[in-house]
Amino acid sequence: MQQDAHEFLNYLLNTIADILQEEKKQEKQNGKLKNGNMNEAEENNKQELTWVHEIFQGTLTNETRCLNCETVSSKDEDFLDLSVDVEQNTSITHCLRDFSNTETLCSEQKYYCETCCSKQEAQKRMRVKKLPMILALHLKRFKYMEQLHRYTKLSYRVVFPLELRLFNTSGDAVNLDRMYDLVAVVVHCGSGPNRGHYITIVKSHGFWLLFDDDIVEKIDAQAIEEFYGLTSDISKNSESGYILFYQSRE
Repeated sequence: MQQDAHEFLNYLLNTIADILQEEKKQEKQNGKLKNGNMNEAEENNKQELTWVHEIFQGTLTNETRCLNCETVSSKDEDFLDLSVDVEQNTSITHCLRDFSNTETLCSEQKYYCETCCSKQEAQKRMRVKKLPMILALHLKRFKYMEQLHRYTKLSYRVVFPLELRLFNTSGDAVNLDRMYDLVAVVVHCGSGPNRGHYITIVKSHGFWLLFDDDIVEKIDAQAIEEFYGLTSDISKNSESGYILFYQSRE
């Protein structure tokens, strides 16, 4: 496949965070050597938050409810971006709601309940517990089609508004009513995953700018609608939003 913008985003953010954490670790170790104070290894191995985490990191909570005893267990996991499935003629809000839909675990997928001490049918769902400062949303536009035996681009029309509020938050989430503003869009131009080109739309000082290699031009906010995708034919050449960046107002 062509170099993927989402893979590059993950690589970039994780590599920067690793470098910053290693630098902080070295600084601490050097300081302790000078002071003649070496603490336990567990303190040295403790990962500190960097500006990457402060800006992009949020937290998901995976809730599982046993249908036999009604016990609910939850597990938190951090994320730097969310990948959501896309459908034809929908919106990013719809995609996020689908992301948090309740899934029933039954038959061979039964859940081992610690309370019942046995496998039971259960329901699970993923919700956002901690909202990030910058919410990065990856639209899963490249899908393996069994009948074609290859990956295909889904140029589905997915509306992404200039303002966004998340509704798939957990009950104990902080800032439930936090509003987000669209500040950037990575657009994939092309008909498939093996060819194409990326352009980026960025909001700067109240203006929308389109970056296409060394060409930069000012565009109207209404022009963003051109990058929602196509209403039909998944194989046509299209310019469709691929990664969305929303910034919190708080």
